[in-house]
Amino acid sequence: MKKFKDKVVLITGGTNGMGFATAQEFINNGAKVIITGRSQKTVDKAVSDLGANTIGIVSNAGKLADVFELQNQINLHTNKLDILFVNAGYGKFGPIEMVSPAEFDELFDMLVKGTFFTVQQMLPIISEGGSIILNTTTLTGVGHANMSVYTAAKAAVQSFIKTFAAECTSKKIRVNGISPGYITTNIFNNTGFTPEEIHNTIETVTPTLPFKRFGKPSEIAKAVVFLASDDSSYIHGIELTVDGGLSKTKS
Repeated sequence: MKKFKDKVVLITGGTNGMGFATAQEFINNGAKVIITGRSQKTVDKAVSDLGANTIGIVSNAGKLADVFELQNQINLHTNKLDILFVNAGYGKFGPIEMVSPAEFDELFDMLVKGTFFTVQQMLPIISEGGSIILNTTTLTGVGHANMSVYTAAKAAVQSFIKTFAAECTSKKIRVNGISPGYITTNIFNNTGFTPEEIHNTIETVTPTLPFKRFGKPSEIAKAVVFLASDDSSYIHGIELTVDGGLSKTKS
């Protein structure tokens, strides 16, 4: 059964990782999916891999000019959205003493401004009964060294879930969040870590996880699709944690 037949989905940052896997899941369930990415090359590759029910748009969530132009780009293909998954983002980590104002602004522009203004710009074309899902992280739950800026930005996104939900209720649009734990994606590629540092980080983290493995992007995708579907029609303003029990259990 195609749960999302005749539905249109926008996924920001949909060219790889969780965004790409979520696009695949929506397409498998009958949706038409619009994805964004920061380069023409990655967008074209993702569209080719995802197939005919995909539209790709080059748009950088960290650049407000791109965000403010996005609705015009979408209107070339459709005049409405049913589902918005605000997924674009990445992490950069470093000790307090080493963070520059430019690095601080980069993360807040991408994760906080990008999220807020993407929702603002898309809201007029989201259908009644539609769904907005924001991507957060379980890393905000406790203090982590070298992550002060990243987790502060993601905490702001967590706040948006509740405030956006309060405002969108009258529009009959549900707003929820997905809070991933450690997932196998390319998130470390933008951190500035060397390949050896990335490998060592993964080797260090994996034994601390309840199931001794990173989650799969497809496991996040299925949770996002649930939050967007009628199966969750009375779920509104929540953050669904998908971290293999890391934040709730001790091994």
